Amino acid sequence: MPITADEKAAIQKRYLAERDKRLRADGNDQYQRLEDKFEAFAADPYTPLTERTPVTDHVTFAFIGGGFAGLVTGARLTEAGVEDVRIIETGGDFGGTWYWNRYPGAQCDTASMIYMPLLEETGHMPSEKYAHAPEIRAHCARIGKTFGLYKHALFHTEVTALSWDDTQKRWTIKTNRGDAFTAKYVGMGTGPLHVAKLPGITGIETFGGKSFHTSRWDYAYTGGTPEGAPLDKLADKRVAIIGTGATSVQCVPHLAAAAKELLVFQRTPSSVDVRNNKPIEPGWFASIATKGWQKRWLDNFVENQSQGFPAEDLVMDGWTDLSRRIREKVRALPPTEWTPENMMAAFEDADFEKMEEIRTRVDALVTDEDTAQNLKAWYRQLCKRPCFHDTYLQAFNTPSARLIDTDGQGVEAITEKGVVVQGTEYEVDCIIYASGFEVGSDYTARAGFDLEGRDGKKLSEHWLGGMRTLHGLQVSGFPNAFIVQPSQAANLISNVPHNIADHANTISAIVAHMEANGFSETDPAPKAEAAWVELILTNSGMLIGSPDCTPGYYNNEGKGLTDKNRYALGHPGGAKAFFAHIDKWRSTGDFEGLRFR
Repeated sequence: MPITADEKAAIQKRYLAERDKRLRADGNDQYQRLEDKFEAFAADPYTPLTERTPVTDHVTFAFIGGGFAGLVTGARLTEAGVEDVRIIETGGDFGGTWYWNRYPGAQCDTASMIYMPLLEETGHMPSEKYAHAPEIRAHCARIGKTFGLYKHALFHTEVTALSWDDTQKRWTIKTNRGDAFTAKYVGMGTGPLHVAKLPGITGIETFGGKSFHTSRWDYAYTGGTPEGAPLDKLADKRVAIIGTGATSVQCVPHLAAAAKELLVFQRTPSSVDVRNNKPIEPGWFASIATKGWQKRWLDNFVENQSQGFPAEDLVMDGWTDLSRRIREKVRALPPTEWTPENMMAAFEDADFEKMEEIRTRVDALVTDEDTAQNLKAWYRQLCKRPCFHDTYLQAFNTPSARLIDTDGQGVEAITEKGVVVQGTEYEVDCIIYASGFEVGSDYTARAGFDLEGRDGKKLSEHWLGGMRTLHGLQVSGFPNAFIVQPSQAANLISNVPHNIADHANTISAIVAHMEANGFSETDPAPKAEAAWVELILTNSGMLIGSPDCTPGYYNNEGKGLTDKNRYALGHPGGAKAFFAHIDKWRSTGDFEGLRFR
């Protein structure tokens, strides 16, 4: 039902009021790393460390990070004829975020058909529309085995230094395991969502009970398994979980079913729409899995979130639903009224209506009226990452589960016995931190090392005023180095693996060109890099800078577009425009803007 102007004004007023409660001067500095003060939290509970001799050899390509970025890049390089790709990974196996995320209920939020990379190349059919973590983790291992990436891999290893040797035309890589080897090319997949963080709450270290981060789930304490066995050791436990983002939305139903008492501490509610997960039918999959099927699905997903009127929506999920609504409103206008102002009005109307539906869904599913009111998200759908789940809201109808809403202020303190909110101490046996991963921190801080390029120049120096790249992938003065991340490229936040897969195609094309022509090094010409950055800065960043957005990692924790993080935006034409540009750039074979020596 359309929303009236008066209703929109009232909603807008509520959005601003809820935002203002949550604004903090410290922004991203409110968080702290597991490794900084809480090393026990950061330990790998899944795979024992295996002692080995330090590596001192040479490989053609070294990639830092064994998640999707390293796996897909390694696969494409292997297809291009590079036989010695070495992946260096902090975890005990491939998977990246999916190596660490083994909490109960973990699954992808974007449809498996487009989220899980290299499905066609490995011949894997996802078991359900939104695959669970064990299947995604197994698929990572499948990619590693299919493309021979285990042969040179170094697990439980962190890079500590990475420097370019201009005499030898190669990179020297040093690690915390005593390794000191070289590589002609390096790639880095050390972007968002791999460094776990804790909230900056006073007293975390004083708690006398059990506590852990969701990315280091302690099944020895909770019982159960990542595959879904019940958490049978929590039957006599009072459990607190801090955080109500995507992770909490997925694991709360399992905790509510198992714990004697579950207290969910909430600063900001997530918007939780219908997921409608279901198995993928083999006959149907066989009918669509013709040559090139996954690329068609990827392209269609992007098309459905771009301007224009696509003929079909293959994915049909919550991400494309909002876009469909906007298009319907635009279609209702005479073509002469398709102005930028009317387009924005259509977006706002569709968003208001969608969020009203999501809030109404809370009333329909949650029986306690006060709890329902506190679970309602008062912000635009894309201010924070949307969540989709079919049992999260209903979990609060479980007698053992209780929502502790902090009215936007967060937890006040942790004590020896429990959690303090607004002066009230809640005694618990266990605290689970569902506080996610670093997103807004500087790239070199997340990576754990500072890339040192030609003439000893460091990446942090080159990026002092903001990120500077060509296509978000290469940096002038840092030869044969590739940074796989969404910024200054497609910046497709709804399906990050698509960004990764496209960058992998670009890397393999450049490396194949280098090897075929006997080149020793390549990097962007300074003018080409400057021109690309200038183009990026024309992006208005309307959504991320929306003044009524509640704080979160989509809007720099409420600080919006500062001069520096404006450089982290994507192509001003959106993901579709970037993918079209880079595909044409690759296919010409000229690699305009790069210098080859």
